[in-house]
Amino acid sequence: MELDIGEVVRRAGVSASTLRFYEQKGLIAPLGRHGLRRVYDASVLERLALIAVGRAAGFTLEEIARTFAPDGRPRIERRRLAARADELDRTIRRLVALRDGLRHAAACPARDHLECPTFRRILGIAAGRQRRRRTRAKATT
Repeated sequence: MELDIGEVVRRAGVSASTLRFYEQKGLIAPLGRHGLRRVYDASVLERLALIAVGRAAGFTLEEIARTFAPDGRPRIERRRLAARADELDRTIRRLVALRDGLRHAAACPARDHLECPTFRRILGIAAGRQRRRRTRAKATT
């Protein structure tokens, strides 16, 4: 079944410019054109859904592109998925601790937030995150 670009936009919930961008990145390809409008195979909707899941999980478009075999079928590495899930678990734990600390600080009876051990823990979490970012940035340069 063929879908024109307008139908893909409507059904996938992405913009036409996003489709064109994904084409430039080699993530999707039209079958051709009818007049000036691109036409796609209906399987592009599944591919776009896989791209959306990958993006939501924090994968780059380059990483997502590598998950597709030359025949276009997904070739998802389970180890990479497990590693990303572990990373998300760490992020969730950090964010939960941060959220709980902020709620505590908002209701804390201490006169000065810097006197509150919970608030000081929040500062430590934030400072550790900044150190890790700088370390990663130096490692990639």
